[in-house]
Amino acid sequence: MSFVTTPHGVRLSYVDSGGPGRPILALHGAFGRGRSFMPLAEHLGRRVIGLDQRGHGLSDKPGDYSREGYLADTAAFIEALDLAPVTIVGHSLGALNAYQLAARRPELVESFVAIDFPAEAGTSTDPWLDELPDRFASFTQLEQAIRRLVGTDVPGHFTESAFEDERGWGFLWNAEDIRATKRGIAGSWWDDWTSSPQPALLVVGGDSAVARHAPEMIARRPHTRLVTIPGAGHDLYLSHTPALATAVSTFLPIPVS
Repeated sequence: MSFVTTPHGVRLSYVDSGGPGRPILALHGAFGRGRSFMPLAEHLGRRVIGLDQRGHGLSDKPGDYSREGYLADTAAFIEALDLAPVTIVGHSLGALNAYQLAARRPELVESFVAIDFPAEAGTSTDPWLDELPDRFASFTQLEQAIRRLVGTDVPGHFTESAFEDERGWGFLWNAEDIRATKRGIAGSWWDDWTSSPQPALLVVGGDSAVARHAPEMIARRPHTRLVTIPGAGHDLYLSHTPALATAVSTFLPIPVS
């Protein structure tokens, strides 16, 4: 892991896969972390930089999980690594951050891939967080709890943030930070979705609730392509990595070493 500190004093961790061509910036969803995109980097054969966004992974937990806070971090990170204009691949929370930054700081974003997030989102309370113990005796118990409480067959989205200390196994994120993040992403973001000029790819899971919103999103935004991955749910970047890589590779230009 490497680190960057923003002008506002937020320390952000990230992982860089290396590889040919101009880098792709990957932004994870709530509960996730940057290194979860390394399997996608391997399938793409491209350099991918996976950022741990505030409140996640090894990055700081500044207490502010507003839209402005997340976007300021992403802009500062792009500028610190001299990545602009960069292609952003974002999942869920990361997709919202990608298309909002494209609209509000267009000079920083060359194009973006939005994975399974709508242009209008309700509030998600994640009541299962109340049942989640602070520590587990083993990683296996932690993973089993996630499968049971979340009802997911893709626990890696959550367990990539697992860690072990003297008290047992826990998560790098905490429930209140996640809830604050979820409150921040609730709203109507059509203006951000439709106002940016960059080429965009929207990727949705065929079994995801976002799929029913996708046709309207495409209809209302020029220069946007849609790929629906059959049988995939929300965390398709892990469950259907090869199919996602194919969609992204088709969208992006051939890398230049």
